[in-house]
Order: sequence, then structure tokens, then C-alpha cells
Amino acid sequence: MRERQPIAVIDIGSNSVRQVIYEGFTRSPSVLFNEKILCGLGRGMAGSGRMNEDAVDAALRAILRYCAIGKQLGVADTHIIATAAVREAKNGPAFIEQVEKICGKKLVLLSGKEEALYAGWGIESGFYQPDGVVGDLGGGSLELINVKSVTTGDNEGVTMPLGGLRLTEMAEGNLEKAKEIVHQHFSKISDRADLKGETFYAVGGTWRSLAKLHMAHIDYPLFVLHDYTVDAKIFIEFCETLIEPDPQPMAGMDTVSKNRRNLLPIGAIVLIEALKFTGAKRVSISSLGVREGYLHALLDKNEQQKDPLIEASRELAILRARSPHHAEELAIWTKGAFATIGIEETANEARYRIASCYLADIAWRAHSDYQAKQSLGIISNAGFIGISHRGRAYLAISNYCRYSGLSTKIPLPEIATLADERTIHRARVLAALFRLLYLYTASIEGIIPQLKLQRGEDGILRFILPENLSDLAGERPDKRMEQLAREIGQPIELKIEE
Repeated sequence: MRERQPIAVIDIGSNSVRQVIYEGFTRSPSVLFNEKILCGLGRGMAGSGRMNEDAVDAALRAILRYCAIGKQLGVADTHIIATAAVREAKNGPAFIEQVEKICGKKLVLLSGKEEALYAGWGIESGFYQPDGVVGDLGGGSLELINVKSVTTGDNEGVTMPLGGLRLTEMAEGNLEKAKEIVHQHFSKISDRADLKGETFYAVGGTWRSLAKLHMAHIDYPLFVLHDYTVDAKIFIEFCETLIEPDPQPMAGMDTVSKNRRNLLPIGAIVLIEALKFTGAKRVSISSLGVREGYLHALLDKNEQQKDPLIEASRELAILRARSPHHAEELAIWTKGAFATIGIEETANEARYRIASCYLADIAWRAHSDYQAKQSLGIISNAGFIGISHRGRAYLAISNYCRYSGLSTKIPLPEIATLADERTIHRARVLAALFRLLYLYTASIEGIIPQLKLQRGEDGILRFILPENLSDLAGERPDKRMEQLAREIGQPIELKIEE
């Protein structure tokens, strides 16, 4: 990790201009710096065909600042990308020239189809085995693409002039007229069978703001936008309340930026049409989009194929655990233990178990009274990708219970409401294994491989301790073994093996 050099993306959109500086050019990079300005380059373009000069000046000042921040942080490389407003404006070429002069770098002007492609790459990078249609709503345009075609190249994405700023101006602020315009554009692509899918991945600030509002509206227990997934019919009904002739004040509106609130009805109109057109059964919100997709597409194939959840969890172990190698041993050992106990795992559940093992010791520096809360806080709020909210609940439960205990008198954290009984059971069993093993290892590597969990010919489970470690046996680990036995509903015997 010491060899990593920061990498930056300056993203010049129709509504916002943002710089994100990442820790390094990796599969799951952490964000070192993130800043945006809503300068509205695309505002007024529907009539004038030009970017507003005040907006241009604001954008250039921001970009000058971004370059200075990049130098300050030792950024090794900066990628500058621009989208709809810049590519379509009459004064776009002059603006590009000024940006390149400020940054000393070439600007990459994305076509509409390239926007769709990189939005798709963003979903490919941020979700585990995604399958469905990606929609990216910006200030000037809407892009759609089937996420599978990103890697296969079977179909190209489409772009439509339905971005929030542009659609508002084309409709002259009239929501009924906006509905007609949106419907007309979707009618033109009615033959695109590839743009049908059960999951609709929603990209873009306006749609993220809709999700924030929905979370607040239903008092959702986890305020993490990425992979926030809602039944499409439910989300359509929610969006329809925002475009009623006389909408009622909605609780949670303060969670949405004031600059975004005026665009919510327009974003709702486009999303309703997109969900109906694609036939989606669910909508899943993405925090990743064109910026992350652009970088992901530059990675080599081996790096692209790494699991972002496992990579991020492993890095937290390196940064915070007493022994990252101990965490790796834990991941290997618990796989065999689950099999011996008779607990089957899906591919996703196995990923969650491995990630939980990497995260099991990240709170050790906290006071013992607060280790459970600190572990829960980190896991609940970490910028993990490639994991659902139910999966995040698995990680949280296993590590919270690893510290708080497994007594029925101790309530599970609120995030557990996002998990089903199967997920909670597996997380609690894993926590029970953690509580037992850490008493024998004290987080020192090399001990776990000497311990065994075996089922004898008599069907009895036995925890086998080698004779050279027999002095580690005692009352406290015996009680932890009883806890594990209660969680799995099977007796366990301790055996000292010569």
C-alpha cells in the first residue's frame, strides 16, 4: 500500500464539476479527496446552444483549484472527462482549450455512447455479478445500456436529451409537458430488446437524491446509498407523489441538497418512464458512475476480476488488525468449520464470511466497552462496494456479536432488520467461532492451523487441541464452546490430541 500513488478524475458534467482523488489505481480504491461545484454548465443551453459564461467562469475557477489540490496531494495522474454540455455547446471547443491550458492535460470528451459505456463499467465495478439495465441521468442527457454488453460488446448504449436541466428547459417547467417529451424519446427506442431487465441500476445525483428522500421517508435503518434496492412498483408510487399537481411536504426533504430539490420531480418523471420501459422489478441505486467506470476500464483484466469487497476488507485488516495473516487463517479455517458443522453457503455468503474474518479484529484498539459499537460503526458506514445491504448486515452482525456476545438478552443492532433468518443464523455462528478462536490465538498467526473441528464416526463434533497447546484450555474457552454448541444446535466435545 505504501507504493500507491494518488490518481484523480475531474468530471465536467452539465450540472456539476467534480474532482475525486483516489488513494491509488486499484480495484477498490479509497477516496482521499472529493469536491464538487454545481455550476450548471448546461443551464440555458436548450435555447442558446451555449454554456452560460458565468457558469464557465465558475467551472474554470473550480478546475484551477482542483489542479492545485492535486499537486498538494502528490497526484500521479489526472484524468479529465467531459460530457453532454461541453460536447454540444457552441463554445465547447474554447472551454476545452482553457481547461487543458489550466491542467496541462488533454481533456477526454465523451460521446453519448461512451457515457453509457463508462456508466456501465461503473456498475460492473461496484456490484457483484450485476445483471440488468444501467441508467445514468445527468444534467444534460440520459444514457441507457445493458450491463452485460459492457464486457461482451454485443450492444451499444443509447443517449437521450433528457437530463434534468435540459428537460426542465425543454418543458418550460411544465411537468405534464416533461412527461410527454420523455415518453416520446422512449418510444423511439421501443425496438431495443437489450434494454429490458429485472434490475435497473440508477446512476446520477438526482436519482441518488430521490433515494435519500425515500430512505428518510420510510425511516430506513442504514443510510448507505450504494446498492439501496427497492421494489420498482413501490419506487414508482413514491416518485408519483413528487409529481402530483399539489404535492404535500414530505418528511426527510432536508436530507436532499437545496440545489437538487428542484430537479426531483423531473428526475422522478424520467425514472418512472425508465422503470416501465425496461420492465424492471427492482431499482438499485449506485454511488459509482462514469468516473469510476472510466478508471475501471483502464485496469488490466486481472485487477478488474478481483473481488472489491474482499480487497477492501483485506486492506482494513492490514491497516487496523493486529495480524492480517491471522485474519487470512481465520477465513480459511471457518470455511472448513462451516462444512463440518453442516452449514451450506452460497457464493455470496462465502464472500460475506471471508470479509467478516478480515474485519474481525479492526476494533481492537478501542476500549473493550466500545469495541462492538466501533466495529459496527466502521462496517455500517465503510465505503464498501460489491455488497448488498443484507450482506453488510451479515458483516455487522458477525462482528458486533464477536464483541457483545450472543446472549438473547443482548439485542441485535438495528441493521439486523435488513437480514433474513438464514443470514442472521450464519452471522451468529461465525461470531461464535470468532469468540472461541480468539481466546486460543490472542490474534497471533500460526495457531489457527493447529486447531481442528472434526465430526467423528459417532457423529459427535469435537474441537481438537494439540497437546503442545493444551495449556490454553480453560473455563473461559469451554464456555465459548458451549455458546457455539447452542448456536449450531449440536453438542461439541473438547479433545486434547497427542
